Amino acid sequence: MFLPISKHDMEARHWDQCDFVYVIGDAYVDHPSFGHAIISRVLEHAGYKVGIISQPDWKDPASVTALGRPRLGFLVMGGNMDSMVNHYSVFKHHRKTDAYTPGGLTGKRPDYATVVYCNLIRQSYKDIPILIGGMEASLRRLAHYDYWSDRMKRSILLDSQADLLLYGMGERSIVEAADALNAGLSVRDLTFLAGTVYRSKTTDQVVDGIILPDWRSVKEDKAAYARSFYTQYINTDPFTARPLIEAYEREFVIQNPPQPPLSEEEMDLTYDLPYENSYHPSYEKLGGVPAIREIKFSLSSNRGCFGGCSFCAITFHQGRIIQTRSHESILREAARMTQDPDFKGYIHDVGGPTANFRLPACEKQLTKGVCAGKQCLFPRPCRNLRADHSDYVALLRKLRALPGVKKVFIRSGIRFDYLLADKDDTFFRELVRYHVSGQLRVAPEHVSDHVLDLMGKPRNAVYERFVERYKKLCAQMGLEQYVVPYLMSSHPGSRLEDAIALAEHVRDMGYMPEQVQDFYPTPSTISTVMYYTGLDPRTMQPVYVARDPHEKAMQRALIQYRDPKNYALVFEALTRCHREDLIGAGPKCLIHPRKAARADGTKALAAGQRRTAEVKRPADQSKFSAEKTSAGQARAGKGQRSAASSKSPAERRSAARPRSAPGQKSGSRPGQAKKPPRRGGHGR
Repeated sequence: MFLPISKHDMEARHWDQCDFVYVIGDAYVDHPSFGHAIISRVLEHAGYKVGIISQPDWKDPASVTALGRPRLGFLVMGGNMDSMVNHYSVFKHHRKTDAYTPGGLTGKRPDYATVVYCNLIRQSYKDIPILIGGMEASLRRLAHYDYWSDRMKRSILLDSQADLLLYGMGERSIVEAADALNAGLSVRDLTFLAGTVYRSKTTDQVVDGIILPDWRSVKEDKAAYARSFYTQYINTDPFTARPLIEAYEREFVIQNPPQPPLSEEEMDLTYDLPYENSYHPSYEKLGGVPAIREIKFSLSSNRGCFGGCSFCAITFHQGRIIQTRSHESILREAARMTQDPDFKGYIHDVGGPTANFRLPACEKQLTKGVCAGKQCLFPRPCRNLRADHSDYVALLRKLRALPGVKKVFIRSGIRFDYLLADKDDTFFRELVRYHVSGQLRVAPEHVSDHVLDLMGKPRNAVYERFVERYKKLCAQMGLEQYVVPYLMSSHPGSRLEDAIALAEHVRDMGYMPEQVQDFYPTPSTISTVMYYTGLDPRTMQPVYVARDPHEKAMQRALIQYRDPKNYALVFEALTRCHREDLIGAGPKCLIHPRKAARADGTKALAAGQRRTAEVKRPADQSKFSAEKTSAGQARAGKGQRSAASSKSPAERRSAARPRSAPGQKSGSRPGQAKKPPRRGGHGR
């Protein structure tokens, strides 16, 4: 049974009052890939009455009073994605669809939704406790750079007028906060909960805290912001993190250390709750909620990521310690899935922010936490890394053996350097034989090693070794399958010369990516700090940043140099970098010369500049992680790949789909639907 969305629903349950009213920016989808579904069901399991107000009319204060005054307080979540990522492309153009709204319609939520919803509530209920969470709140919990306004913003806790912010996934902290309020504590006294951020006039209650640069400093000094962010970044581990204190004019914003990771039993409980696994039936007449299509037949296996990509917000949101569900829990969900009338035998995904992470990176992490200032895979795999796919292989074999299951795909992203670090190639072989739908999507992102270093990604030689091994396995098995790489343009550190190197790589692949991810500065990633400050916060060394829209258009056009509409931009980039050797009829050339260009190069450049605005922009991907969000999607994420991403199910952001590789018809295989951002990265 869905939770109440109206007074009529409350009366049917014989409720006079809700304990909590949950205001959300997405449509109401009762599926564990959606953050609001998990939080509401966890509270219900703890004995609380929760009502849902989905996408209220932000122009009408009465819209948030539809269920009356709650007994304990309001919960507010902007959505599975940051509302600004949901609304705007990297070029700050309005998106044409919203996968989290009935019928895919846009305009059903405001910009900066969490802030707007909280201020609506304050107009009607001056003294009611307001608790905020979700991706938008989590990644804006302290002072942050906002790409859409191109300026620093204060902690969202202040602008929203909320009382308490729950960051990360939030299952534990929401029940602890609810129990405290139910016991009669004032929301202002909830200063002791892990995984929360609160406001205070004093810091006397803080033990062993770290004082960050104050608001005025980070607003006026980019270097101060870079230092502040990196301090926050290395304090995301529940075992080693210390409280963080950020001073404003009249008060302090204080971040407590994160919640400990969930145990396997707690993960199982979270995903075994009585979800309806669909959108609310009131949306049926509008065509349903598009985001459910991809994640309906996908399975969440894990959360957290120790990959450490600079452009991904998973570290800041879910943390680096891997948390997993048991095989039994996943198999129960899969068995229920096979009974759905719409199930055609294809499980679309078994994964999370990174599909092939089923274990913590090393034994130490479970008792002492992750290494501050170090990465598990970058710049090369740590000697203590436990690269072991045996548990994942066993799970996939059990899923393939279920009655009614024809194929199990893996689509939430494979970390190929981790795969290569495993001396046992059983998973690699079974991945190729059983879990690829013609195209394996991986994310090398670039080919220039100095750009990859800034991205926190493995060097290009590692990717080439992976592709070579993949092709050999496909040949041995007689399979015509391809690697489809996700590529990113204009990441901090990438110059035109690097974009040309990427174009040459695309040339050698033999086909043009249909869509390209232009770097998107989403809140609270290392890459976004680089973009804003021009500094790598890890080293405080200067970083080149392509901010000029025309240069960014050239970098993007180079990856799609075969598109005739990009000719003028590509010609300009090549001539500007003195790479006329790539203009001609030879096999290594990117474009042919044109008479107008040979006769008068200056004129051709001017024409190219005039035509820049006319170039049709391919749809971009939102990765987080992320996202990628999955589903990042609604899986909260690759992501803001976040994301993404979060590419979110739902974002690492929505994940853009490259053109099919040679010999593969687009959409010819099951399980290849366009995905919303990863659910792993964009959840709570």
